[in-house]
Amino acid sequence: MAGGSPNGRVPRQLPVLIIGSGSTGLALAQGLRKAGIPCTVFEKNVHHHGERDWNMGLHWGAPTLKSLLPDGQFDEKVQSLQVDPHVPTKDLDDLIWLKGDTGERLATITFGPFYRLRRSKLRDLLSQDLDIQYGKHLQDITYAEDGQSVTAQFTDGSTATGSLLVGADGARSTTRSLLLGPKLGAINHIPYCATFIQQRFTSEQALYLRSFHPLFLASAHPNNTFAFFGMHDAPDPNDPSSWTFFFYVSWRSSLEEQEATKHWTDAQRVKQQKELANHFCDPWKSALEWTPDDASAWYLGLTDWDPGADEHRWDNHNGLVTLVGDACHPMTYQRGQGLNHSVTDAGKLRDALIKIQENGDQAEGIRDFEEEMIKRGGTEVRDGTANTGMLHDWERIKESPLFKKGMRKNDA
Repeated sequence: MAGGSPNGRVPRQLPVLIIGSGSTGLALAQGLRKAGIPCTVFEKNVHHHGERDWNMGLHWGAPTLKSLLPDGQFDEKVQSLQVDPHVPTKDLDDLIWLKGDTGERLATITFGPFYRLRRSKLRDLLSQDLDIQYGKHLQDITYAEDGQSVTAQFTDGSTATGSLLVGADGARSTTRSLLLGPKLGAINHIPYCATFIQQRFTSEQALYLRSFHPLFLASAHPNNTFAFFGMHDAPDPNDPSSWTFFFYVSWRSSLEEQEATKHWTDAQRVKQQKELANHFCDPWKSALEWTPDDASAWYLGLTDWDPGADEHRWDNHNGLVTLVGDACHPMTYQRGQGLNHSVTDAGKLRDALIKIQENGDQAEGIRDFEEEMIKRGGTEVRDGTANTGMLHDWERIKESPLFKKGMRKNDA
């Protein structure tokens, strides 16, 4: 920052305020730290980890994440972050799609490198050496009259003032609601849902389930349901009973049905998954048969929010506030694009803030950043929701270019 104060001291640069310590906010903070730009992360939860852990696909976003981390750290650590750190990441790997009732291979999508990362491990790595304040739930945002700073007000009565406030607080973003109001900023519920289960099995069962693919497998069923099966945690390669698998069957579910079943117990969710999986081939059929009736379950009604909609354009107050990641473009997960776009947001905002430091035009820099992010992220939100609809419509699946191409490849 150029310039000085009357007493000859260089004024202290205000930090960037990052709301939310998910993967996006932490990746951004690492990138700013690397660039020498001060920042503080504020997390509403009291503890670093929440109750649930899941895994995420990283592929085309990997080079950007690498650029945000300290030099050499990605190459050194990425293997340890994976659901099975003992299986080396291939330059190219196959995502196999099965026909849900028969187990026939519908398509094989080859791409890579494809990283399947544990969210908790990634957050642990991204949290290192950062200024993170926990128990800070955003309540309001105010802007200085001179347009040079923004202040976050938290529910505990504390405040923080910075040069920019970045909402990285997830799909149900408080920052987004403050910018657009509770109605326009609210998440959009769509008529699809899934119940996720994470479960260990006996060694014999685990070896059988993993024989279908060491990491991940997808299936579309002619009855218009969709399923995924994958590894979540493999701490000991020599003890299959230590492996945790994750799997779900998703289906079209009206908003009325979602509302009527929102208070269901885990036992009711597991029973429903068992009934759905009974129509599937293995590994889903056996995995659900072997899952205890009292297993834990995580039910999720699918949601999205399109930043490209005209009514969703927020006022960034001349570059004092913006959104990134799921706070800006929460999307359905079947295409596996969420982490890649979120990491890309962090990299592009890092680049924008470096440029702003050089030319001082924050309003223009944030405007240009948002235009690209909204176009890219909004397109993905719409494509993702359309893809979710297709995956739960067998007639459309049969006509899709992906599966026609995949079937021809397999027949050749």
